[in-house]
Amino acid sequence: MDYKTPAILAATAVSSMFILIMLLLVMFACRRRPAIEDHPLRARNFPDPIPSSSPDLNSVTETESESFDPSIPQTSMAELSVATNGFSPDLILGDGSFGQVYRAELPNGVVVAVKKLSPDALQGFREFTAEVETLSRLRHPNIVRILGYCISGSDRILIYEFLENRSLDYWLHETPSSYSVSWSKRVSIAHDVAKGLAYLHGLPKPIIHRDIKSSNVLLDSEFVAHIADFGLARRMEDSRSHISTQVAGTMGYMPPEYWGGNTAATVKADVYSFGVLMLEMATRRRPNWPVKVDGKEVGLAQWAVMLEGQNRYYEMVESGVVGGGGENEKSVEEYFRIACLCIKETMRERPTMIQVVEMLEELCRVDA
Repeated sequence: MDYKTPAILAATAVSSMFILIMLLLVMFACRRRPAIEDHPLRARNFPDPIPSSSPDLNSVTETESESFDPSIPQTSMAELSVATNGFSPDLILGDGSFGQVYRAELPNGVVVAVKKLSPDALQGFREFTAEVETLSRLRHPNIVRILGYCISGSDRILIYEFLENRSLDYWLHETPSSYSVSWSKRVSIAHDVAKGLAYLHGLPKPIIHRDIKSSNVLLDSEFVAHIADFGLARRMEDSRSHISTQVAGTMGYMPPEYWGGNTAATVKADVYSFGVLMLEMATRRRPNWPVKVDGKEVGLAQWAVMLEGQNRYYEMVESGVVGGGGENEKSVEEYFRIACLCIKETMRERPTMIQVVEMLEELCRVDA
């Protein structure tokens, strides 16, 4: 036997064993490698990057509604298309934040309000999530109720209870003076909004609305007010404020501290906006339209503080709304006193909404 043969056989056996071991190691490593969905970064809920230029909105459809209250039903786009006659312009009730609101009748005969967000506004989708998450957990007679929602491709739609008398903005600014809301009704509406805000601010983790204005106050058949549009709402944490790097709200209603660089949202910012809303209701003037005083233009809040300090209340009230008499005079004076307390420049000088509710309750008894 050739002495080289055993050596060759031994070398071949060693090589075969080495290759076999390497194959086993590779197979074992492949089986242990985590799949994408099991990656430890995913377990920590790190968000997937979404390019701002072309966001893949469909990629979030499956997980977007996980935090929603399961009692709020999801409706199909087909059903809503039928209910709104293909989102007909004839059924538009008004414009909401980042979308339009339609009157719709569901197959069961229930009339609802449908807000269809613009698919071009990424911020609108963030508002959609904020609004569903917030409203699905709120129960108060002066907060609008959410009845459902729809997620279909890039479309995001909210379904609310239908309130027959549309928005306060409509009655203040889009109807002739002959359809003016009475003074006692305006006081009652202010009281309703105050109660809704006091409820939000009194939650264990208070909610700041951040966009109180006349177009976000809806009125039912009895002119009872309901606060709507919670797309900008934020829940306060233990710091008693919501830290934000951006100013949120509507021109004319935003508090002065925003312009001083303090963008942290607090309940006192809502109080200021509410005070401006009270002035808007009494004067029937838009807050973002300046008022001329001695040839100079000033804001509605500045004008009101100026006249209130001179006891010139009746010069501010819409003409013909308040009649003569001692009780009416007292009511108007107290109304403007409350409004001007709410719009104090310094936050700590503004009352809480609970205090505002108490003051308005007394005023409602005067007007009863």
